[in-house]
Amino acid sequence: MAGYLDTYGAGEEQRERRVKISVLVLVAVLVVGGTLYFFLKNYPQEHRVKLFFEDLARQDYQAAYALWGCTPATPCRDYQFAEFMKDWGPQSGKAAGRVVKSRSCGSGVILTVDYPRQQEDKLWVQRSDLTIGYSPWPGCPPGR
Repeated sequence: MAGYLDTYGAGEEQRERRVKISVLVLVAVLVVGGTLYFFLKNYPQEHRVKLFFEDLARQDYQAAYALWGCTPATPCRDYQFAEFMKDWGPQSGKAAGRVVKSRSCGSGVILTVDYPRQQEDKLWVQRSDLTIGYSPWPGCPPGR
């Protein structure tokens, strides 16, 4: 016959095990969440630049120009379509660019783009509207 003292402390062991499991689950969620944030925080901007290079590869230069926030109806004052074609047209050889690095910087993201047999470029993607442009800085300035 079981006595009163035979089950003494059994509830404490279960509670301790639940607390231990809860802490381990919380740590695992934080580690996975932090890792996902680190790798995916600039995903929309990187994806936008990939769409830009897909448009260039398809030679849909009007669609690529629109990703810069410029359209035939409202062209960019300082970056006309003719200038865009000099920089990104078929003679530029930049249709096969790929993003090799991204860095958050204030209100946007600086993306380093590598091209076969050419020097890399730094592109800027604005977070608010995902417009693409040349990066105003080679890297993020201090304080941003």
